[in-house]
Amino acid sequence: MKKEKAIFAGGCFWCMVKPFDQWEGIESVISGYTGGHAANPTYEQVKSGDTGHKEAVEITYDADIFSYDQLLDIYWQQIDPTDDEGQFQDRGESYRAVIFYTTEEQKAAAERSKQKLSESGLFKKPIVTPILPASAFYPAENDHQNFYKTHKDEYEADRKQSGRDEFLKEHWPEHEAKY
Repeated sequence: MKKEKAIFAGGCFWCMVKPFDQWEGIESVISGYTGGHAANPTYEQVKSGDTGHKEAVEITYDADIFSYDQLLDIYWQQIDPTDDEGQFQDRGESYRAVIFYTTEEQKAAAERSKQKLSESGLFKKPIVTPILPASAFYPAENDHQNFYKTHKDEYEADRKQSGRDEFLKEHWPEHEAKY
């Protein structure tokens, strides 16, 4: 088993768990905070935008079963890579999309993937999602873990209200069948 970690910010972390959580080879998907300057931030602190953290997910996976390139494919199909002011209804620094790499191999793969997406013609605007080195990752409070399972009605209502699914269907027609 080749256990590795990947960290992605893509707006509200509630919506970023389920797409990764359903595959063989994915050991865990943890909601949390990264990329900021305060130690052990709380949800309220991060949401205020004062800590510099992004809501993110940390994915532990078996690279022998599920590749980082596959994770990147899923990631791009969860976000608006042309929006650097947040994601969907969630606006501000804490909701910006970012790929946080943990190795030089991840950095190179993310850059190749971003370039491929830029050249694909799927988006009229430039792909602005940054690729940054990972920093400390702080797991979110228990109430935010596996939110799509533990707060199903609230999760579904929030996701519907966000406009995320409509955007994804427009840009990734095969989206629902894959992720």
